[in-house]
Amino acid sequence: MRLNFIWHMHQPDYRNSNGIMQMPWVFLHAIKDYYDMPWMLSRHPNIKATFNITSPLIEQLKLYAHEPQKSDKFLALWLKDVTELEENERKWLIKLCKTAQFDTMVKPLTRYRELFTQSHFTNTELRELEVLFILSWCGVYLKQNNETIQNLLKKASGYTQEDKEALLQTLTAFSTTIFDFYKELQQQQRITLCTTPFYHPILPLLIDMESAIEANSNTQIPKNRLSLKEDARIHVQKAKALFKETFGFETQGMWPAEGAVDAQSVALLEQEAISWIATDETILYKSLNDAKKENIYSVYNYKEMKIVFRDHYLSDLIGFKYRYEEPQKAVNHFINELQKIENSNANALVSVILDGENAWEFYKNNGFDFFEALYKNLQTQSWCTTSTMDEITSIHAKSLENLEAGSWINGSFDTWVGEKQKTKAWELLFTAKKAYKENMAHLSEYKKAQITEFFLKAESSDWYWWFGSDHYSDYMQEFDTLFRNQLINIYNLMDILPPNDFFLPIFQNRSSSDFLVPPQSFITPTIDGKKDSFFEWLGCGIIDETKLFSTMQASLGIVKKIYYAEDRQKFYFSFEGMLQKYCTNAQIKIIIEPLNLNAVVAFNAGKITLNGLVIESACKQNLEMSIEKSSLKATKIFIRFEIIVDEKILQTVPSFGELSLNLHENYAKNWYI
Repeated sequence: MRLNFIWHMHQPDYRNSNGIMQMPWVFLHAIKDYYDMPWMLSRHPNIKATFNITSPLIEQLKLYAHEPQKSDKFLALWLKDVTELEENERKWLIKLCKTAQFDTMVKPLTRYRELFTQSHFTNTELRELEVLFILSWCGVYLKQNNETIQNLLKKASGYTQEDKEALLQTLTAFSTTIFDFYKELQQQQRITLCTTPFYHPILPLLIDMESAIEANSNTQIPKNRLSLKEDARIHVQKAKALFKETFGFETQGMWPAEGAVDAQSVALLEQEAISWIATDETILYKSLNDAKKENIYSVYNYKEMKIVFRDHYLSDLIGFKYRYEEPQKAVNHFINELQKIENSNANALVSVILDGENAWEFYKNNGFDFFEALYKNLQTQSWCTTSTMDEITSIHAKSLENLEAGSWINGSFDTWVGEKQKTKAWELLFTAKKAYKENMAHLSEYKKAQITEFFLKAESSDWYWWFGSDHYSDYMQEFDTLFRNQLINIYNLMDILPPNDFFLPIFQNRSSSDFLVPPQSFITPTIDGKKDSFFEWLGCGIIDETKLFSTMQASLGIVKKIYYAEDRQKFYFSFEGMLQKYCTNAQIKIIIEPLNLNAVVAFNAGKITLNGLVIESACKQNLEMSIEKSSLKATKIFIRFEIIVDEKILQTVPSFGELSLNLHENYAKNWYI
């Protein structure tokens, strides 16, 4: 067996028109993940992998090499003496400094944990919060090898302005070593380096929006669409050029953004001398009309393009499930899953492809303990060899005659096109492109080049990911503003006043959707008390209790969010918050009107029938529950829940009263309250 790890390293472009990064995630992942991931591999001499590093990440990371505070809004404010901060600056800093994952990053630092629950800070406390936030993001390599980091961690509190300056100086110097480390491992043939089209666009959607319908016939696409094929080509060409400038050689392969492929995009990549790509197993199933799992364990040749297909299950185990397990237990399970594949297919190529940065903050010790155990175990397995993509593309490939359109999310492009807000964003892009074509003859070559750059930025998949009801971020306003400003800049360069639409937030007039997102489709999550996969609840409804009242009021309840969904047989609910410690001694009361039904169920009751209701419940990280529809003799119900501990009602949810559920929902429209 050959095991093919591909780690995808990507951040959106956070720069405004002045080149200043509006959010610090590139820097934070640089000190936590971009060095640690290849370093953890390098500790084990027989382990190999492929690292896909995107252009926005490369460009932005280079800005941290010298005086990063000049290129990063957060670091500029962070470096200021706290006594000089304006009130709005203090609030914004505090908001960001309280974004670290509590259990894995905040909790291990005693003083940070104390400060994390505060709403107001003295100057001394704010300085401590600032330093501890950055220290919480430092990876295992820095904590084990950097004297400045070690001394500040030992100090634990009472930090000075000089401490802040020393911390930023040492991290700035560290950031300059990251790409050299990748180059060193590439030269040793320990890794393969590759990239993605420049600003991480969904190439099939740029070339022909009809590909969204090819992938899912129910998808709605913008009416005033244009083909942006030439922009797609520029994305590929620019990515190749920046990659060569950074690493000193031509990339041979690409992970298309979001694993998004179709026949036209693959043809374009081949024209630009890309010889291999990777995508998700769902695409192969659609292309072969055969859902046999064993089909994915090969290299395929589609019109001279080598393609490997991601094992969805194994990739999601690492990305989403193993964070909850003890490292050795998780590794044993992973090796057992590989052994099952080996037993039925001794020549299998297993491709495990996932985000190389965002999962590890949910793991204890930033995933170090898991990877140490995994890599040590893999080196002892004589039947399993890790390989780079450079090695894999030299082995025999099966012929693939047809390639269907789709991405790694449900084999469609619905995450980036179809909903009203996503459509609005595309329409703004197309409107700006039409205006440019009408006026480009009068523009200088310099302005044309600037405008092209703004168009490429606005074509990033990241914008369309966040628009709509299927994803949520505390920084949606910032994303919205950054996106529209790319297009407004184009009009400014043409000396044309942008239409009013370009100044209106895409996230406007959401009313109840500030705290409620309706379900999008039937889904069937597993009732096990854990969010096993990013995809398990994808498309569900969300009630965000924290947005219904003030922060202080919301913090009084143990349920922070409610996820709700249905399939044809059951309704499903997942309650997220501070529930884990109540799993063994709490109950939930279910109240259903107008049926006048109620039932009090233990958090870990399993499957039971109570007062005519067939219910299943489980609690580990979350409380999860299902109710069979057959036990509900109505066309529409109104449901609410009471959380009970020691015979006391701790919380009633949803806080706005009752949730309305239609037992014959067909998703021609959204659910409503």
